[in-house]
Amino acid sequence: MKITKMLLPALVAAAPFFYSCQESTDVVESGTYQGTIQEVEPEKDEIYVKTDDGKVLELYFTESTTLTHNGETVPFDHLKEGGKVEVQVEKTGQRLDPVAVKILE
Repeated sequence: MKITKMLLPALVAAAPFFYSCQESTDVVESGTYQGTIQEVEPEKDEIYVKTDDGKVLELYFTESTTLTHNGETVPFDHLKEGGKVEVQVEKTGQRLDPVAVKILE
């Protein structure tokens, strides 16, 4: 009984860590990929894209990232979950920097 009382607070404290570990993202080589937006986080200028081959890319927009739709530059709020995109990424260590994001539909 004592062990359970001591173990329970530790498990509760560690639960957020285990939850965050379940959402894994992939690091791919520099290049251009097509996929679907799984999540948009406007407050972080971040999107998660599931590529056509099943990888999940975590992309934080920078000041130099271009975002276009039908050849025109558009603001970040044009990105919607479920939308199809083409992303050009540059691998820097274990980070992916989005160079260009094109909304396809």
